[in-house]
Amino acid sequence: MSNFDAFAQNQQHAYIRSRDNPFFDGLVRPTLAKADDQGPLESQGISISRNVFRSLSDIPEEVMDLPLENLAVSGFSSRSVKRSSSESLDIQSAVKELYSKYLGDDCSPRNPEKTYVVSETKENLSGISFPVSAGLYYNGLSPKLEIVESCESLIKLNAYLRERKDDVNAGVPGRFLHAVMGIDNADVGVAASTIMYAFYLNETLRSAQFCTVPVINIKRANLGSHAELKWLLDSCQIDQSSLIFADEIDLSYYDLFGSLKIVLVKSSKIAHRQEGDTVYPWVKTVTRGEECSCCTAIAEKFAMYSPEMLACRSFSRLLLAGILLDTDNLKDPRCTSKDKYMTSLLLNGAGRFGCNGLYQLLKYKMHDVSTLQLADILRKDFKKWTELESSDGRSPSEIGMSCIGVSIGQLLSHPEHLVQEIQYFLLSEKLKALIIVSGYYNEEKNFKREILVSAESVKLLESMIFFFDFNASRLPLKSLNIPGLNKEMKAFEIDKITPRKTVEHLIEEFVGIRKA
Repeated sequence: MSNFDAFAQNQQHAYIRSRDNPFFDGLVRPTLAKADDQGPLESQGISISRNVFRSLSDIPEEVMDLPLENLAVSGFSSRSVKRSSSESLDIQSAVKELYSKYLGDDCSPRNPEKTYVVSETKENLSGISFPVSAGLYYNGLSPKLEIVESCESLIKLNAYLRERKDDVNAGVPGRFLHAVMGIDNADVGVAASTIMYAFYLNETLRSAQFCTVPVINIKRANLGSHAELKWLLDSCQIDQSSLIFADEIDLSYYDLFGSLKIVLVKSSKIAHRQEGDTVYPWVKTVTRGEECSCCTAIAEKFAMYSPEMLACRSFSRLLLAGILLDTDNLKDPRCTSKDKYMTSLLLNGAGRFGCNGLYQLLKYKMHDVSTLQLADILRKDFKKWTELESSDGRSPSEIGMSCIGVSIGQLLSHPEHLVQEIQYFLLSEKLKALIIVSGYYNEEKNFKREILVSAESVKLLESMIFFFDFNASRLPLKSLNIPGLNKEMKAFEIDKITPRKTVEHLIEEFVGIRKA
């Protein structure tokens, strides 16, 4: 037998691709009958097409003449059709009522409306090492023109955000404020979960008593320091002016009148700066599950409630980006099979980059500081600790820590007045001291860790350096000679590979020692 004959024989067996997972059920348009089943019409000698009827004129006359009891369409029996009081119903009305679930009033296909806009590419991505993909091969890394899709679901989401922003500006009269928010210093996964889960609750609750709003738990001015989040919002065409940030809403005002309820995403405790001295009873729901990413659980809810929304690229990209960053591109040991499955379901969101390319782009944006101001660089990964009380009656001190991905020398080499900008950052954040922790790879591909300690006074600087020297076994420091530093600043190289958690623990101990 020749190779051609063998190939022809193999082609006689039709290839059937099965979708066993229930998430795909909502994505398939229903048909009149299964291909291997004999329906009630065939049993009476009537042959019908296996295709879905697109209008009433396509239905054979034999079907129109049958009594209602003999009609079964896509698993719907005559019992599912409402009857009139006379127990008789015209077959045309029954079929039209059934098809109105899937077709428009004029029996035209009910498809989500999409529009496409050709826009000029705003940035050059040629500096990013993308993995090979078909989309990048045909379109290039940075095409001059880009086709942007705008679908009905995205329009609905932006309209929802604008309406809720107007409600908050009006004070949410006569309703409960149902605030959806995440942890302090929100990352991409938290921000995406906050927006999408708030929209999901608004769509499913349909309650006039609640005003469900997403609250991005960072200051609006700090959005510039989260370049990856800003790029994602721009890429997904989210109306950023309609988003509500933590500094634009006073939750204590609504709690004072008993009209506040909170849903936490990716967290089980509200941020300390918003909690204050009160344990709030209105933190009602915590969206945490076995999944590594909170976006996975939210994508699953949309897949069960309204899967056609996930066909919108902006929807799927927002959730997909959160899953990829939360799971370290599905390589995190905590990553579950559900995380991987939802990633494949949201693959449309990756666009021409592919999943690996989208992950690389987001990681590049996270560490790229070339276009950021110093304050944005320091706020990008910033924490601070507050001294609870003082033995001499003075106000509590606050010590901050910023983590950066470049060397201290590179950080200090750009602006002319960077030292003054660091001191201004201390004043704006009301800090007594700031520790900048640097982690980067040098030209020999060796990982290096450096720190820059800046304090409001020489006395405090000497006190902190003495404490670090006392704990030299955990944090061995070697002085760096960097010109241009004033007397309240000092730079060091950490003489061994040290995780930044060690620095965090030492700061906590230092605050505790000063408290004692």
